[in-house]
Amino acid sequence: MSLVSPITTWSQTKPRSKPILLPHPLKNNLPISLFSSKPITKTQITFPSFSISATLTKQHQDEDTKTSKNDTVSATPTFNFKTYMLQKANSVNDALEKAVILRNPLKIHESMRYSLLAGGKRVRPMLCIAACELAGGQESTAMPAACAVEMIHTMSLIHDDLPCMDNDDLRRGHPTNHKVFGEDVAVLAGDALLAFAFEHLAAATKGVSPERIVRAVFELAKCIGTEGLVAGQVVDLYSEGLTEVGLEHLEFIHVHKTAALLEASVVMGAILGGADDEDVEKMRKFARCIGLLFQVVDDILDVTKSSQELGKTAGKDLVADKTTYPKLLGIEKSRELAEKLNREAQEQLLGFDSVKAAPLVALANYIAYRDN
Repeated sequence: MSLVSPITTWSQTKPRSKPILLPHPLKNNLPISLFSSKPITKTQITFPSFSISATLTKQHQDEDTKTSKNDTVSATPTFNFKTYMLQKANSVNDALEKAVILRNPLKIHESMRYSLLAGGKRVRPMLCIAACELAGGQESTAMPAACAVEMIHTMSLIHDDLPCMDNDDLRRGHPTNHKVFGEDVAVLAGDALLAFAFEHLAAATKGVSPERIVRAVFELAKCIGTEGLVAGQVVDLYSEGLTEVGLEHLEFIHVHKTAALLEASVVMGAILGGADDEDVEKMRKFARCIGLLFQVVDDILDVTKSSQELGKTAGKDLVADKTTYPKLLGIEKSRELAEKLNREAQEQLLGFDSVKAAPLVALANYIAYRDN
């Protein structure tokens, strides 16, 4: 099978109807293109491999720096990101533990829980909760949606690791789901998590109007189908080995494959928290920026860290001959792009209450400075 023809078909075939596509960052006046007429300037953001505590230290050192509308937003001095992150992660873990319980058939629920409760940074649930709180809502309001995005994220990891996809044996420092339960059960566990995510979001969300719950369901569905995660995954698979993959093509993959679910996390939180349409769109743009930022950093880590440091197989993109940001731009240019995306993501939060926006600012910095 030709690797070129599926991409050609995807890019040239006229759609049967008007799809609701996720806007491409280079075609919708979003401030995340390398080709901006505004030159990249040095700000307080640098790109070493920081731990969480080092990130906090970096933030506090920069808090005396004056911030203008063209500078990066800084977290407030009173905000303790490490405490916030641990607290939210514990809350999410407890909620996930209660949501997916062991019951018959036992094997499928063991498989679901094996991957869902295997740890992880819980970045997507935190983004959902932080956006809800920024919009004026409560953690409890956003928690079902936060759990739903983590269920879908886990589904995507289970399926990505399968031999027919990325063929990986290690995830979060442990054998991948199909290595423990077999490929057949792993596929079904991912399917079950996908279905249950929507059930949980619809049934467990309380104190929110039905209209807003439906909007949240729509955002979640859109981000994972053929206009979101699946689209990015398909184009990514058929791009392996291609010699002429440009920046625009690469960003299409990751706007859909990676950024879409991060966008849904933030937008669902904003909707459920009661944000108006203008604020929802600001947070959507913020999420798109950090979505690409997440992938740029992931690509850098894949070629600069060991499997032990990452908790997953390092260098697999190089082995698979995948086009990545370091392969296309080089390490230093990729780091400059990461700085730019972080800065422009945080610019979307100008005008919000700085105290309530602090978690999203800190999460953006955490994504930029993480080392695994």
